Amino acid sequence: MAGTAVSERGGGRLGDHGLLFEYTAKFLLLAGFLELVLYRLVSRLGMHLSKLAQKYDSLRITLKALSSIGFTLLNLVSMLVFLALFLLLLNKNRAIGIARYDSLLIPSVSFLVLLTVAFLLFPPTMLGSVIYNAAFIVVLAILVAEHLEANHSWLQRGTVLCFVLGIGGWVYYQTLSTTYGLLKLAAAPPFVHEVNRIGEALMVLASILVFWAYGATPLWTSNKRQRRRAAIFAIVGGSVFLGLLGLDYLLGLYDPTVAESVRKAGEGIGWIFQMGMGYTFYLPFAFYVAGLLCWSYTVIKLLTIGRLAGYGLGLMFIAGYALQLSHLTLMVVLGLMLLNLDKRRSMAPAGEAEIEEGLLPQATQTLLSERT
Repeated sequence: MAGTAVSERGGGRLGDHGLLFEYTAKFLLLAGFLELVLYRLVSRLGMHLSKLAQKYDSLRITLKALSSIGFTLLNLVSMLVFLALFLLLLNKNRAIGIARYDSLLIPSVSFLVLLTVAFLLFPPTMLGSVIYNAAFIVVLAILVAEHLEANHSWLQRGTVLCFVLGIGGWVYYQTLSTTYGLLKLAAAPPFVHEVNRIGEALMVLASILVFWAYGATPLWTSNKRQRRRAAIFAIVGGSVFLGLLGLDYLLGLYDPTVAESVRKAGEGIGWIFQMGMGYTFYLPFAFYVAGLLCWSYTVIKLLTIGRLAGYGLGLMFIAGYALQLSHLTLMVVLGLMLLNLDKRRSMAPAGEAEIEEGLLPQATQTLLSERT
C-alpha cells in the first residue's frame, strides 16, 4: 500500500519514499560530494604536488590526512549507494504494474547490482568488464525510454539525452578498448578517441542545459525572491564566463609570459580532473566553469524546495565522466531513477510550482575495485 501511494503521487518529494530512504539519499549526496573533493581530486592533487610535499612536511601530512578521509568516504558512499538502490527497488517492487517500465527496470537494475557485488568478490576479467558495460547500457536505455515517454518538456528531454550520450562516449571508449584487448588486436578501435572527446563535450553541455531545463526562473514570475536570485546568478555567471573566455587573450596582450604560466596552470587543473572525473579540459576553461555554475545553482535550488530532481542531478554529475569505479556507475543509475520519479513534479503548472517555492522553508582494502 505504501509503494502504491508513492507511485500514485508520483514520488516527487524525497519524504514520499520513507524516512530511511530520505536520510540515505541526503547522506549519500553529501558523502559523494566530499568523496569527490577529498579522494578523487585531492589525492590526484597530492600526486601532482609530490615534489613539493616532500619538501614541506605540513603539506604532506595535510594531503595524506585528506586522502585518508576521502578513502574512508569511498567505502561509505559505496554502502549508501547499495542501500539507496535496495530501498528504491523495494518500493518499486511493491508498486509493480503501476509504472509501465518497472517490470523491465527492476530486474535489469537488480542484475547490475548483483553483478557489481560479484565483481567485488571476484575481480572481473576483460570479458566481465564487457558484460558489465552491456548490462549498464541496457539499464540506461530503459531509464531514458521511461523519461522520454513520461516527460513532455523538450528541454528536459534534451538534457537527459545529452547526458546519456555523453556517458555513452565513455562507455564506447571503454568497451571497445577492452574488447580489442580481449581479442588481442593491436589496432586501435574505430573512432574511440573522437567519440570520447565528443562525449566529454556533451557532458559539459548537459551540465549547462540543466539550468534552463530544471533551474531557470521565468522573468515574468510573480515570485520576487526567485527573480532576484535569477538576476544575480545571470550577472555573476555571465561576467565570470565572458571574463574567463577572454582571459587568455587579454593576458597575452599584457604579458605573454604571464599568459603562458596561466595556460600551464590550466593544464595542471585539467590533469587533476582527468584523473578524478575523466575531464581532459580540452575545451575552453570557461565552458567547464559555466557548467559547474549552472549545475550548482540548479541542484541547490531544487534541494531547497525538496525535489528529487536535485538529488538525481547531483548524483549524476558527481559521478563524473569516466566511470572507472563501480559505485560511480550505480550513482548514475540511481540519479536517473530519482530524476524519473520527479517527472510528474516537473510537469506541474508553473503557477503551482512558484507558490510552493515561495512557501517552503529554505534549507542543507576498499569495497569497490577499478574496472579495466
